[in-house]
This record gives sequence, C-alpha cells and structure tokens, in this order.
Amino acid sequence: MTEMSGVAGSPLTQIPIEIVISVGRARPLLRDLLRLQPDAVLALDRRVEDPVELYVGDRLIARGELTELEGDRAGQLAVRLTEVVDLQDGI
Repeated sequence: MTEMSGVAGSPLTQIPIEIVISVGRARPLLRDLLRLQPDAVLALDRRVEDPVELYVGDRLIARGELTELEGDRAGQLAVRLTEVVDLQDGI
C-alpha cells in the first residue's frame, strides 16, 4: 500500500459516503412491537433538545443538533454540528 499524503487532493475524497443520523433508541418488548399500528408513538431514550449522533458505518464521527432549513429548502431537516471527531486517522 502507498501512503496517502495530501488526502484532500486524493481521488478517494470524491467518493460519496452515507452518514447515518441517530436521534435515539427504543427498547420495546417484542409483544409491544408486534402491536404497533399507524399513529402509534414509540418513545425514544432521548429528549428533543439532546444531541444527535452522526455515524459512518459503526464509527461515530460527530454530534449535532437537528435544525430545519429555510428558504428554498424550508421544512427539510439538517444537522448543525456541535462536535466533530478527528478523522485524520481515517474512517
């Protein structure tokens, strides 16, 4: 393998990646999960004002807060980053 100095100029930086945003977890009993219907409410382990977590695969890369875009993209969700993990060692 060759060392990748100057990663910013690397062709690898042009590859799109998927970031998963985790807003919380739920731990219902299986019987309750099987009874879920439209309009049911599933409580999460976090509050609305708690930070969300951003993952690439199973690696935490950042935390942030949910926000709503304005203007042409009004109503679309976004994340305002509040903490970013040092990714110099790779993802």
